[in-house]
Amino acid sequence: MTPVRRNILLAAAGCIALGAALGVTPALSATHKAAAAEAPVPAADLASPKYGTWGFDVSGMDPSVKPGDDFFAYANGKWAARTEIPSDRARFGNFDKLSVLSENRTHAIDMEAAAGKLKDPQSLKNGDAAKIGAAYASFMNEALADKLGAAPLQPELAQIRAVKTKDQLTALMGKGNHASFVSVLPVGITVDAKDPKHYAVLAATGGLGLPDRDYYLQAAFAAKKAKYLAYVEQMLTLAGWPKPAENAKAIVDFETRLAEVQWTRVERRDRDKTYNPASPAELDALTPGIDWNRYLAASGLPGTSRVIVTTNTAFPKVARIYADTPLDTLKAWQAFHVADGAAPYLSKPFVDANFAFRAKELSGQPEQRPRWKRAVAFTDSMVGESVGRVYVARYFPPESKAKMDSLVKDIQTALKARIEKLDWMSDPTKAKALEKLSKFTVKIGYTATWRDYSKLTIKADDLYGNVARAQTFEWNRQVARLHQPVDKAEWNMTPQTVNAYYNPSNNEIVFPAAILAAPFFDPDADPAVNYGGIGGVIGHETSHGFDDQGRKSNGDGVLTDWWTPEDTAKFNTQRDRLGAQYSAFEPYPGAHVQGGLTMGENIGDMGGLSLALDAYHTYLHGRPAPVIDGLTGDQRVFLGWAQVWRQKIREDALRQGLVSDPHSPAIYRVNGTIRNIAGWYEAFGVKPGDKLYVAPDQRVHIWVQ
Repeated sequence: MTPVRRNILLAAAGCIALGAALGVTPALSATHKAAAAEAPVPAADLASPKYGTWGFDVSGMDPSVKPGDDFFAYANGKWAARTEIPSDRARFGNFDKLSVLSENRTHAIDMEAAAGKLKDPQSLKNGDAAKIGAAYASFMNEALADKLGAAPLQPELAQIRAVKTKDQLTALMGKGNHASFVSVLPVGITVDAKDPKHYAVLAATGGLGLPDRDYYLQAAFAAKKAKYLAYVEQMLTLAGWPKPAENAKAIVDFETRLAEVQWTRVERRDRDKTYNPASPAELDALTPGIDWNRYLAASGLPGTSRVIVTTNTAFPKVARIYADTPLDTLKAWQAFHVADGAAPYLSKPFVDANFAFRAKELSGQPEQRPRWKRAVAFTDSMVGESVGRVYVARYFPPESKAKMDSLVKDIQTALKARIEKLDWMSDPTKAKALEKLSKFTVKIGYTATWRDYSKLTIKADDLYGNVARAQTFEWNRQVARLHQPVDKAEWNMTPQTVNAYYNPSNNEIVFPAAILAAPFFDPDADPAVNYGGIGGVIGHETSHGFDDQGRKSNGDGVLTDWWTPEDTAKFNTQRDRLGAQYSAFEPYPGAHVQGGLTMGENIGDMGGLSLALDAYHTYLHGRPAPVIDGLTGDQRVFLGWAQVWRQKIREDALRQGLVSDPHSPAIYRVNGTIRNIAGWYEAFGVKPGDKLYVAPDQRVHIWVQ
């Protein structure tokens, strides 16, 4: 069970959770006292980081490496040599370092709330300070979770046991949005890509317990699949489900058959092919044996007349597999997924088993994260925007937003100039591209309309109940607005999130407060480093509006073809060339980057860094850039970009990312991006014979020169 279930499709966005009363009293409960007994977070752990004397950590460079051979190592080699990945992480880098800062800051907020001493109650309402404290305290009460054992699962397991027919099981799957059941054809609510002023019901394929279909089908993951089989048996045993070994094998075989017919992640990226509206009657015909009116009613969506089907050709195949699978296997499959989803919120045997497989086995993470860190993440998932209100009041000064506004304008000006000068794009398409750019919405720091949690009950002594109520709360919130205009003010990330995104249906770029710190953004740093850091991130998200999928929406966010056929063909030629470049990267023998999967992010990186360099030149207004530590301004822009992507990652985590992550590994977000940018060759004197050199006629030219 996920604490808060978000939409199953966030409009192909690209990117760098019953009652109104709160179940706690103003006085400190014993649970609150236990949570409040933690030592305060040291002030040093709450301070923004600094890098070197001018915003870049020169000590992390390795000057013995030729920039043209391996720019990532040149910029970051000594940092990599001296850095160890913390034992409770699968990766560590500058994104993660900033996430640690955000984690420490929210930890301090959570502990104060749990002690009834939150210093910023004026920024909250509806008892949200108490809810923050109750959520955190409920997770920290490990003793109660251990005492309860598997008891919290029993009501849901009883519902599964009571199922007598496939039709009843289908209805149970439909309850998954407001309970912990899973579905082979999950539904959600999203913005309608072709009518972005309204929401729509969307249906996809699901039902898998491994990270990707490839884990079931590729020989390279056979050992992981075998460990998954053992894990399924272990979860069924802990849950008290009969015949755990026999059922585990049947479950994995069932999921393997589902994997065989599901679309690949590359195929699922195509926004045109995944937009297939259908009526419930048409869905009944597409998926014999599944009553969609009953299924949708069980989901809380009675009377739904239109559903957007994503991977439509897989639907009848999934329905056939579902029909052919014995009911007892499907019930065991549901029971496993209920236990698996709930495991982090149950007793130690569940928690340990879940960690051993999901983190240690799949990602190579040696040790479990301390409970307080997991409690911080949990609290964010419950009432993240309430935590965010306090976070913003403490850590996001108004001047940071003003400086970001200026940087965004610089980047957009740079892109406007590039579009106007493109020699491969026709004037009609160019005019519409400029119109789209002019209609971008920019969101910086935090939402203007905070989430209302008044109808969410959180109890300090009911961890699993909090999870269930939060999921029901979130689903009911989405259902309630289904027939309302789209909330254009909504954010899909909290202020304390270290990330950013572009949403094509809103044609918006969004930058949470937590990413607006060093090494991305430091008001005291050399401007060149800021342009290479946060400027590159701004450019990346802006470029998503014109990547291979983002370009399909117009300035109003409507999924429509506004390109001439000739311009589309020219774009696709460069797209395919870029895909081939990235697909040639091979982190481990036989394990390649998927250029088709990472395409949007690669285009975003390439465009983002190019725009950052242009914006820096505009900032100079013709003045010569100062030389710092022997480095020119342009060199410092590229180093600022490379510093952002400092990262080490465990092999299992990287291999998982290669099949499931739309982002390329960090090293290629540096080395794969710069080799298509002429300014990099000029800045570092890169010549033929250097390992990263690409001949000018073979470089990719989309939104770069």
